[in-house]
Amino acid sequence: MNDITNNEIQILLKIVKSPEIDYNANSIAKEIKITSMGALKILKRLEKENILKSKKIGKAFIYKINIENQYAKKYITLLLSRESLQSNTRVKRWTNEIKKIKNADMIILYGSVLEKQNPNDIDVLLTTDKKRFNNLEKEIADLNQINIKKIHALYQTFDDLVNNIKKRDKIALSAIKGIPVKGEEKFIEIYNESRKE
Repeated sequence: MNDITNNEIQILLKIVKSPEIDYNANSIAKEIKITSMGALKILKRLEKENILKSKKIGKAFIYKINIENQYAKKYITLLLSRESLQSNTRVKRWTNEIKKIKNADMIILYGSVLEKQNPNDIDVLLTTDKKRFNNLEKEIADLNQINIKKIHALYQTFDDLVNNIKKRDKIALSAIKGIPVKGEEKFIEIYNESRKE
């Protein structure tokens, strides 16, 4: 893709992190604070590059990630990885710490640690399977023994998270808006599964 702009990055991240919302040019423009015409131009460009696809509903076109396209999946994976790498020093300290977790397929840092200078705890969404759950729980307990701030873990299986997103569970929806630290490909799979009807 030629020279992606900050607005294009914001649009793509907003769409992939909000599978519960059907975005059109007007609604995404309000979210990232640009004009509707500017948003439409970006959406059309991303659709032309097969990163997004659109569906007409009434008079509006709704946009979503084109999961069937390998380039689009890799591109979104790169943007999700980039977000973690370009986070501020305070956030990076925690992304580096939780990257060490081995028994999770996907890790997302979310909550007050992303906004506050001195959060009470560190909110982390972890997806794993039932076989590795006890090992994952032990990893978190071990990390909580050595860190000043306690990790507040939200444990989910892949299916649980997809179902919670479909049910519009506020905690799950809040968590997926955080910063993926591990398992960006899983994040895209969860987006895809939660968008299925």
